Amino acid sequence: MSKVCQLSGKSAMKGNKVSHSNVKTIRKFQPNLQKKRFYIPEVDRWVTLKVSTHALRTIDKLGLYAYLKELNSKGVDTGVKL
Repeated sequence: MSKVCQLSGKSAMKGNKVSHSNVKTIRKFQPNLQKKRFYIPEVDRWVTLKVSTHALRTIDKLGLYAYLKELNSKGVDTGVKL
């Protein structure tokens, strides 16, 4: 499975690892992804999503159903049918 958040779309970034002698080596910064199971009471369904911790904070703030509706209105494909 790819290391991409299903809701926010966060993915790996490139950057430099800088040693003590200031030698730069290219490295990857991976997103902090968590596999989480959510219950959506509005549609009476359980959904398993691979989400970043940033998206988890947004879900805590707005609620999952409201966040999914917002993403669907923006045209983001979340893979969840409402």
